Amino acid sequence: VDDRDVIRQYAMTTFPQLLRASAHSAAMLVYLDQQLSRRGAPNQNYAREIMELHTLGVNGGYTQTDVAELSRVLTGWTQAGRGNFLFNPTLHDFGAKVVLGVNVPASSSGIGIAAQQEGENMLTMLLTHPSTATFVSTKLLKFFLRYDPSPTQIAAVAAAYTSTQGDIKAMLRVVLSKANLTAAPAKYKRPYHLVISSVRALGVAVANAGSLASQISTAGHAPFAWETPDGYPDTAEYWAGNILPRWNYAVFISNAASTTTLNFNVATIMTTPTAAAIVANIDRLMFGGEMTQRLRDELSAYVAGSPT
Repeated sequence: VDDRDVIRQYAMTTFPQLLRASAHSAAMLVYLDQQLSRRGAPNQNYAREIMELHTLGVNGGYTQTDVAELSRVLTGWTQAGRGNFLFNPTLHDFGAKVVLGVNVPASSSGIGIAAQQEGENMLTMLLTHPSTATFVSTKLLKFFLRYDPSPTQIAAVAAAYTSTQGDIKAMLRVVLSKANLTAAPAKYKRPYHLVISSVRALGVAVANAGSLASQISTAGHAPFAWETPDGYPDTAEYWAGNILPRWNYAVFISNAASTTTLNFNVATIMTTPTAAAIVANIDRLMFGGEMTQRLRDELSAYVAGSPT
């Protein structure tokens, strides 16, 4: 539900919209134990992760005291019914708090649901904090461009965050600039992205996604199966040792000429009977025109020997 109604719905809007949708997502609050948090016994899980993983970053300038104080601010943020966000003032701590140097004055319990605004104000403070611009920009660069973005690249994307109030598309335009793409080294696709991108590139007709889901799970990248809130690693080192399932997947998709779940139409590649044209099509579909000459020669020799 969170993936569908929060991540996918707001992924190409603005980061403030995405963060606020996440903060009001019952699925996220339950996942991080926020529904257990109450006056006198605040649960610190969500308060910690919203700073460490969602906004400032672990080195973004907050302390354990800030975590504890923010958890008090967020008391009362919970869920009700079948996954609906609810602010329950009977659970809220109305005492004075200080988060990242910002004072939250004490208030009377008589203000009721208006006390939710304490948390909304804290979200605004986190969204406008310089560390958030840097942290989010670094994550975008690492995911879409390279594992080791430079300080200059991070600063350029962070400037786009600040000038556009976190417009995600504007930030991605900076990440994926011609200069950045031209200089970027290759990234190692994680299994989920390997499977999905190959199916898209080859135009495979999918009648039942179960067989693809099985391939992804076998390779260790099943959706929603990573228990900790940091997400699956995005490093070549983590995935490089798990090469056999990737080879097996390549065999699987290559043999999916006609099955009840998949249909890979080789005619999209075999447009002409010449080996050079067939290899050129493979290069276009699967290598983005960057196939090495050695591989091109090997494939040409193979196809020329058995073009069907």
